[in-house]
Amino acid sequence: MSPRAKRPAPAAPRTAIGIDVGGTGVKAAVVDLSTGELASPRLRVKTPQPATPEAVVAAVGGIVDQLVADGHVAPGMPAGAGLPGVVKAGRLMTAANIDRSWIEAPAEAMLTARLDRPVRLVNDADAAGLAEATFGAAKGVLGTVLLLTIGTGIGSALFIDGHLLDSTEFGHVTYRGKDAETLVSGAARERRGIGWKQWGREFSEYMALLERWFWPDLIILGGGVSKEYAKYAKYLSARAPIVTAQYLNTSGIVGAALAGAGVGIAAAVIAREAASAPAAAGPDAAVSAGSGARVQAAQVAASLVIEDQPPR
Repeated sequence: MSPRAKRPAPAAPRTAIGIDVGGTGVKAAVVDLSTGELASPRLRVKTPQPATPEAVVAAVGGIVDQLVADGHVAPGMPAGAGLPGVVKAGRLMTAANIDRSWIEAPAEAMLTARLDRPVRLVNDADAAGLAEATFGAAKGVLGTVLLLTIGTGIGSALFIDGHLLDSTEFGHVTYRGKDAETLVSGAARERRGIGWKQWGREFSEYMALLERWFWPDLIILGGGVSKEYAKYAKYLSARAPIVTAQYLNTSGIVGAALAGAGVGIAAAVIAREAASAPAAAGPDAAVSAGSGARVQAAQVAASLVIEDQPPR
């Protein structure tokens, strides 16, 4: 009897959906996994208030429904979603700038049920870090790399020789007696009514705290405030070189797609998580929540904004 022919391994996906949930906006696009470039328009809606799991899942569902309707998403295309909080086994253990009802909710299962495709949950700043380490400012950089995403809050990603220490959440270290992000995030600067000079000097003090503990060889600034770098760069000081994220505020989408597909540096993160994850819970509650989210999707579609188009 002749030996059975080996089946070829399934081809790695070429594209995936990247979803970035922040305190002010929910964004998504299809990402080319070989280049990191967007393969669809980037769509955005305002983060629902309150940002409960049901409301945010509905917002994400509305965006992805639009990407599907416009022909950008193929059946079975994987997705990754970055959310602000510590991620363990497909759930958030903390919730920053979103509703606390996310804590311990089956977030990954809810998104998988609503989008009808495999979804991988990842910390939002870790997602940005994966993008920068794979394609951007941290690519090939050895030593310790610290990425800070500055927007509604402050997220962080820490790489040591290309290996991610996930869910670090350095935005919540104590600075001047408070959570750092309550004083020196982008939203905090606007709320306090301070200019870029004062903010830059205070943010430098915050970075100095992190430098004392971790001695980074490179600091990368991402998030919404990175787009304004020219306004405050001269007020920043640090021991390590400071650069902006190559993908600026799109890093989270790119990295979430990489995590969703489990390719590149993200593959090691996914493998480590899978090895330590408990058995998955039954899907009934998640499916029910996903069905409820569908009812809200029509409302989300009306508020969609096309932020930009992929390069031609």
